[in-house]
This record gives sequence, C-alpha cells and structure tokens, in this order.
Amino acid sequence: MDGAVQGPHATPPGTQPAEPEEAAAPLATLQANRITAWFGDRKVLDRVSLTMPAGQVTSLIGPSGCGKSTFLRILNRMHELVPSATLAGEVLLDGEDIYDPKKKLVEARKHIGMVFQKPNPFPAMSIYDNVIAGLKLTGTKASREQKDYLVETSLAKAGLWKEVKDRLRSPGGGLSGGQQQRLCIARSLAVTPRVLLMDEPCSALDPTSTRVIEETMLELAKEVTIVIVTHNMQQAQRVSQQCAFFLAAHGKPGVIVEHGDTAAMFDSPIDPRTFDYVNGRFG
Repeated sequence: MDGAVQGPHATPPGTQPAEPEEAAAPLATLQANRITAWFGDRKVLDRVSLTMPAGQVTSLIGPSGCGKSTFLRILNRMHELVPSATLAGEVLLDGEDIYDPKKKLVEARKHIGMVFQKPNPFPAMSIYDNVIAGLKLTGTKASREQKDYLVETSLAKAGLWKEVKDRLRSPGGGLSGGQQQRLCIARSLAVTPRVLLMDEPCSALDPTSTRVIEETMLELAKEVTIVIVTHNMQQAQRVSQQCAFFLAAHGKPGVIVEHGDTAAMFDSPIDPRTFDYVNGRFG
C-alpha cells in the first residue's frame, strides 16, 4: 500500500493502519485573563487578556522585548521553568484553568504543544522516533500499529510525509532546516494537542521553506487552534485571522495595545501606535 510505513514493522500490504482509539477532541478555545508576569522583581507583562478562538490562527505582533514570547510560554506553563519567574492571572482551555493545582503539568503540555524558533529535533534519533518521542514524555501508550499510523498522519499533516516516507529510519538531524521544523511540528501533533503555539517558527528559514510552513499552518488550523509569534507583518497577514499587538514603553511591562480581526488591524487600526507599527515606522 502506498504510504505504509517502511521498515521491520511495516503495515502489511492491503491493510489500513490501526487508528488510535481516542476520538479527536473538538476544537479548543484558549483564553488568557489578566496575565501579569515577572522575572524576579522585573514585571514583563501587565494584566494581559486575550481570547484565542477555536480553529483560528492568532498572531502576536510587536517589537522585540514587549513580552510576546513570555506570554506564549505562559500559555503552556513553560514560564515556570525559569527559577525567578512568577505570574498572576489564569489561562483557560475551554474554561478550565491549566494552572489549577489539581492539573498535572504533563496534561497542559499534551493539550497545548509548542514549536520553537529554531528547529530542535533530536539529531541522532530517527525521523520515525522523533515523531513519537512525545508519547513517552506524556505517558501515552500505543501499539506498533498505532505508532505507525501516528507517524504517517502527523508527518502528512506537517507536509513532510511524501519527502521522508522512504527514509523514516534516517536521523532527523540529516534533514534541511525547513524539513526539521516540519518534523518538530509533526512531533507536536503526534500527541494530538488541541492548541499549537509557534514562536517565530520561520525566522531561521529560507523563503521557500517559510511558504511551506505557512501553508501547513493554514491546513492545521482546521484541526487545532494556533497561536504564532511573528515579527513578519506580511506573515501575520497571510496566516492569521486574529491579531494582537503587544507594546512595552521604555522601562514599562508589555501590554496589548489593540487586538481583533487581522485585516482590520492592518487596514484600519484604532490606535495610532498600531498604525505606525504595522506600517514599519518603528520596531
């Protein structure tokens, strides 16, 4: 069968790989309420609230140092990995606070995946094993058939399957930069997240790879809610339906100046600072 996973555990010809038993969850809405964040005594965000609608791409724009990436990391509890970091406020995934003491950290990370600025596959690990690496981290048990299915479907959703299906046992580090980033997207998708956070995922890539990643995002938004930090204004316009403009005055914490429909934010922003930023007058 064309598309069957190759190797010692390949699916027999004429058979369909077994799908994981868990049905796909409905599209998720992510909501941040009054988020204030500190690194030690330095306040970096001040009472930031934003709703990221289900099944849409929300872009976070603004100059460097205004708290966009910090906000993104707060959305899946990565902020707390920094020893001096603290925060106030709540992050709700379909109405449930991911910071609730009764919620396990691994549960938040399973439902809310992250793709970083620099592709970070496990270089010596095979492409196949890179995709399923998250299963062990989240304690997800899967049969060989289920793993085969997840590898194929995750790579296909990340737009990488056709390019790597005949070399799944090759090291992930042997791929190009754009392919490595799509491999990282596939790795995040394999644990079936409901939200995917992307921190400048194309900043280290060439224009062709960037276009492929953007096309991948638009396809993925049909199944997963996406939040992306980008400094590329054209990219924000191309991929997102909603946009939030972050800004930090000198010595002040970051705030959201304006947010709303992406086209409206770029064509007729309400705040003059938004107009100046999206038209390249600063930042």
